[in-house]
Amino acid sequence: MKTLIGIPARYGSTRFPGKPLAKIAGKEMLLRVYENAMKAASKFDGCEAIVATDDERIMAFCTEKGIKAQMTSSECRTGTDRIVELVRSQAEKPEFVVNLQGDNPICPTWFIEAIIGAYYNDNTVETVTPVVNLSWTELDSLRDHKRETPFSGTTAVFNNKGDAFYFSKNIIPAIRKEDKIRETTDMSPVYRQVGLYGYRTDILEKIASLPEGVYEKLEGLEQLRWIENNIKVRCVKVDYRTFTKMAALSGVDSPADVARVEAVLAEYGEF
Repeated sequence: MKTLIGIPARYGSTRFPGKPLAKIAGKEMLLRVYENAMKAASKFDGCEAIVATDDERIMAFCTEKGIKAQMTSSECRTGTDRIVELVRSQAEKPEFVVNLQGDNPICPTWFIEAIIGAYYNDNTVETVTPVVNLSWTELDSLRDHKRETPFSGTTAVFNNKGDAFYFSKNIIPAIRKEDKIRETTDMSPVYRQVGLYGYRTDILEKIASLPEGVYEKLEGLEQLRWIENNIKVRCVKVDYRTFTKMAALSGVDSPADVARVEAVLAEYGEF
């Protein structure tokens, strides 16, 4: 196995108990995530997907549906911790690992493919995350949204190779003479990060041993811990193609989000 797509799935969500097994347009959310993972995995040799859970109900569901799954400890504090435990339990250790959250049923498969492709094209890559260039209209919407929820949406700045300088819950970079720049291009210079990660396995093990970082604690962004410890985070540019309304939904956090996802699927169909 060269690449493992790990799917952490926890039953005991505070805001939405049983969330992975909630049905979205007649199909359980976890099944949708797994099918998307397998679609991406089929594009690469030596790539497979495995659900990591600490709940027997989710494990039973996976067995019923033919989903490859593995029990992990209930002591795991985060999805990343669960992925680390999953990787350590594999007889054949993967070279590269993708952390695909089990509550993200409409994550575009080409985002997952872009992350894996970044490693297959350059195996010196340490960690990878997708970023989307915002149009001026999308940037204006993000600014409006942040007036109500300041810590929603993460932006990134990176060098010409794609390695991140910094991620922030503030909108970066600041844009001097913005009115003039708007006259010359439809796209803003702002990139929004998508909460999806890939790791070289040795780097994932290193991350697991690192204490919380100064800027991680301030911003609430774990990837800042990596940068503080000289781990490179490669930003891979992606876009939503014609599925633009998917950009407003990063995952399912509450029962109300189910209806929003169903509305997107009703408009676009399966993808």
